[in-house]
Amino acid sequence: MTEVSDSASPVGITQPRRYRLVIAGLVMASHFSVGLNIFTISPLLGDVISDYGINRGAAGLLIALALLVSAGSGLPGGVVVTRLGLKRSYTIGWWLIGLAALSFLAPNYFSLLALRLSFGLGFALVLIATGPLLLQWFRPKEVLVMNGLNTAVLSLGIALSIALAAPLAGVIGWQGSLSVFGAVGIVGAAAWVVLGKVSEDAVQTSGAMPFREIPRLIRNPQIILLILADGGVLVQYTALTAWLPAFYNEVRGMTPNQAGFVTGLLPFIGVFAVLLGGFLPLRFGTPRSYFIWPGVLVAIGGPASFLLGNPAGIYLALVMVGIGSWLYVPTLLSRTMELTGRDPERVAVVWGLLITFAGLGMFIAPILVGTLRDLTGGYLPGFLISSVAALGLLIAGIGMPRKVVGPDNPSSGP
Repeated sequence: MTEVSDSASPVGITQPRRYRLVIAGLVMASHFSVGLNIFTISPLLGDVISDYGINRGAAGLLIALALLVSAGSGLPGGVVVTRLGLKRSYTIGWWLIGLAALSFLAPNYFSLLALRLSFGLGFALVLIATGPLLLQWFRPKEVLVMNGLNTAVLSLGIALSIALAAPLAGVIGWQGSLSVFGAVGIVGAAAWVVLGKVSEDAVQTSGAMPFREIPRLIRNPQIILLILADGGVLVQYTALTAWLPAFYNEVRGMTPNQAGFVTGLLPFIGVFAVLLGGFLPLRFGTPRSYFIWPGVLVAIGGPASFLLGNPAGIYLALVMVGIGSWLYVPTLLSRTMELTGRDPERVAVVWGLLITFAGLGMFIAPILVGTLRDLTGGYLPGFLISSVAALGLLIAGIGMPRKVVGPDNPSSGP
């Protein structure tokens, strides 16, 4: 059975324990609003190109630059959270996400790009601040479950936005469609201002972490391995999500609607996979196993999704990738907490690093596949490179100690 200690107390709780249910709802709502707005513009790029008279490269920047801003804000954002405090960081981040509600007012490409860049910054702040916030309100076993629920609703938001953005645009226009999804962020941010509570302020109680401690923290070999593994998985996941629809349409002969539906299995399956990832480790397996087996799934399913021509094989491959790309996430987030001693400041910095490397991978992957497609005339070179990057998850699992060493399990040996 997985050893998930429940002896540690939440940090700095001053409200009744039952109020954690309100906090849980708010945190999940923040992740849902993030998911709704990450890729919601993807199905609408054709309309954006037509209305603004831009090329496909400029349109792609509406997605890529938002992810790049998020990546670039990762480590600095971790430091910012330790200085601003959780309440202000979460408030600012959520309002920045909600600015997408102003999309219906965007008169030109650059104003829309500014809204997308604001989303990228808000995305980083909210996700970075979530770790320390969970430590305030939840015990270790509860944190593992919350990590699963948060990632599940984020994946659900991605799936819903991809499925609903175009039909909604057919009714109220593409700018109105973007504004509707952004408005969810506005409502959530307002709810957080009224209902959000933190101890004043667990991230700041011991003073801001000195900058000189950051390099020492990130030199931990296990932390480095986990960060690289997560980034590698997201390279493959983003490459497949971005380009499989075009590949299936051009190479496998699917209609655009069929190709979009099939690729939509990735985030849809992810919702259920990450829920399992939040609950199964409480009963079965070791943390190591939740990296090894998902690593096997992405290592096999990734290449199979573009090498197989049989529809049944493609569906099976995408299910494997969907499970493997999400099942490990709750264990990853909980493990980084353990390796930092559940210290809120250090968790914020390490989660910032996770966002930096994940964001860079998500930024580079679609550009890599598209560029190699133009240079070679095929999608396979870019897909294969992304699949090699995803092997990092399996390597991280194999390299992880069989007996977990961490503050929650001090008696274990390597």
